[in-house]
Amino acid sequence: MSIFKKIMTAIRGGATEIGESIVDSNATRIFEQEIRDAEHHLTKAKRDLTGVMAEQMSASRDVDRLKRDVAEHEGYAVQALEKGDESLALAVAEKIANLESELTTQQQALDSFSGNATRLKELVKKSERQVAEFKRQLSMVKTTESVQKATSAITDNFSSSNSKLLNAKDSLERIKAKQQKFDDRMKAAEVLESEDSDNSLAAQLKEAGIGATSTSANSVLERLKAKQK
Repeated sequence: MSIFKKIMTAIRGGATEIGESIVDSNATRIFEQEIRDAEHHLTKAKRDLTGVMAEQMSASRDVDRLKRDVAEHEGYAVQALEKGDESLALAVAEKIANLESELTTQQQALDSFSGNATRLKELVKKSERQVAEFKRQLSMVKTTESVQKATSAITDNFSSSNSKLLNAKDSLERIKAKQQKFDDRMKAAEVLESEDSDNSLAAQLKEAGIGATSTSANSVLERLKAKQK
């Protein structure tokens, strides 16, 4: 059972490595898609904010209307009291109480809408700044990737060209060496031919008694006899 668990752990580890490798190789594409998703949610948030602001404006109008109604009915109640009609004044007072209750409810709703609208506006602005920054970073990432790819291509081409140049240089050296050998053989042949020619000519001159003669014992003896005379 312990071995099985270890095997499963190894499999999960391998799957994690594969998953990370896929994420790394597609990081830019994933980042770009995440930006698009963020923009989509931001658009939806703006629509929601628009709805909240519309409710806020509606609640504000209701509050203003109720305040006017309360003030208007307070005037009616005062007039009824001035005329001594307390029954009518009481009825108007009940109306005012209902209006004030409704006003309290609408004011609470207005405060809630106002608070939500303010908070959502801040979140939308913050999100817009963040998305704009992500877009800027994405542009830099893409530019960097393009530069790196171009640099890699240049490096690969240079390495390939350098290898070809080295091969060409080696071929040139072999050609030069071969030509040098040929030249050396030709010079050697010329030297041998010259030496053979010089020896032949010397032999011919000697035979004709021309040029230097070799010194022999007889010639030395004859020279000594000549000195005694």
